[in-house]
Amino acid sequence: MALDDTRKKILSVANKLFSRFGFHKTSMDEIAKIARKAKGSLYYHFTSKEELFKEVVSREIVNLKDQLSAIINNSDLSASDKIKIYLLRRMEILNDAANYHETLKADFFEHFDFIDGLREELDEWEKGSLKKILLQGVETKEFAAIGDMDVMLDVFMMVLRGLEIPFFLQNKYEKYSPYFEGLMGILTKGIAS
Repeated sequence: MALDDTRKKILSVANKLFSRFGFHKTSMDEIAKIARKAKGSLYYHFTSKEELFKEVVSREIVNLKDQLSAIINNSDLSASDKIKIYLLRRMEILNDAANYHETLKADFFEHFDFIDGLREELDEWEKGSLKKILLQGVETKEFAAIGDMDVMLDVFMMVLRGLEIPFFLQNKYEKYSPYFEGLMGILTKGIAS
């Protein structure tokens, strides 16, 4: 139990420090000091700062998936409502995921290749999730039949990724978030049957 508590404490402190100062400006020494743990304790749980950061980002992604899964699996929602709520909630959750933002910055300045697997897995998960919603919409006749679903999903993901840079790295989320619902309405009308 003490090991689990130590690991949780390290992750909590690392999350706060990485969120505030970024990956490069946060040291393992600083994490150990603020967590009130020996530096050796950090390395017992995480072999490197990269592994610790990856775990912190992974937890943000798990939170995102958990919340979006609740929307996808809600049988009371129509496909149109699901896709709107999904996209709005996705942006809202990612706006608060400061460490995920750090991985976006890294794409421009240097590449965090130790995060690639997480990002690729998230992309595949999202494609599968959006596919479920779109197929539900086609089945219920809310959406028109989609010719090449995989191409549509790839383009959809490009659009979502394209929005992340201005929203989260250029701090335009607050400015544009009041208009998201209208944007989602346009999108769902575009795929409507």
